[in-house]
Amino acid sequence: MKHKINPIVDCVFKALLGSEKNKNLLVHFLNAVTELTDDNAITDVVIMNPYNDREFLTDKLSIVDIKAKCQKEFKYQVEIQLSVYPSLPSRMMHNWSAVYHSQIGKSENYSKLKPVISIWLLDTPLFKDAGNYHLNFGIHDTTNDISLTDHLNIHLLQLSLFNENKEIHNEKERWLYFFKQAENQDLENLPETMKTKEMIQAMETLQDFSENEKNYLLYQSRINAQLEYNTWKAMIADIEQELTIKKKEISEKNQEISEKNQKISEKDQKISEKDQKIQKIMQEKEEEQMAKERALKEKELYLSILKAKGIDINALSTE
Repeated sequence: MKHKINPIVDCVFKALLGSEKNKNLLVHFLNAVTELTDDNAITDVVIMNPYNDREFLTDKLSIVDIKAKCQKEFKYQVEIQLSVYPSLPSRMMHNWSAVYHSQIGKSENYSKLKPVISIWLLDTPLFKDAGNYHLNFGIHDTTNDISLTDHLNIHLLQLSLFNENKEIHNEKERWLYFFKQAENQDLENLPETMKTKEMIQAMETLQDFSENEKNYLLYQSRINAQLEYNTWKAMIADIEQELTIKKKEISEKNQEISEKNQKISEKDQKISEKDQKIQKIMQEKEEEQMAKERALKEKELYLSILKAKGIDINALSTE
């Protein structure tokens, strides 16, 4: 191919599985992931939001997903996610619930509700410690392992946990191999793993992005938009980290000031206690002095009374 094309870039991903001309690829992919076979297999789908290159030109960071319903009216939502973040599981549930809720209008019967199956391809694993590249979530009682309903299924395909070097055993593994290795393959020289009708058709879609100038420019614009987004995201992360450090420093300074204020307060308390003791001592001395002065005055008054009566104090003292 003229240019390497990564199939997990959003515009390519949606062209692969969300365009009318590749509807059979979506059917094949859904059957591969859900492992539906024979009478249970999906035979046809209606793509509810088909691929349109204009949706990628008007919004640099639009969220791109594929919504479809099969012949049984089951709803499917497929989305590619290049990065993970703490609230991603909440977003998954929100997106699933939006599709589920949209099936009926006000006052309509709940019996009209059909299962909704969400499939997320994750370039970065959300549950790395799980060890498995394919996780399937539903609603069930954890104690008795009883399923509440089969209306909710959320599949996670963690691409980085899939070992593309091992032998391919089924179509699901073939699709994961494609999403990880197709960028490095050439349509004219495909490995045996990729020489199936569906994989050749998928590679032709990549070749169209590689050799069609308009599509390649769209592809480049999406990569540039993602790079720009990642740059801003990294800058914001750096700023947030710097703010966290500053907040920690301010908190430590405030703690230091608080401790100093506490020590000053304790010193002030001790000084206040000393002042109170000094004041008490001075008050006691003042009261003692006043008592002495009162005693002296009383003595002088007593002597003056005796003298007025003609009593010789000296004579009294000698007697």
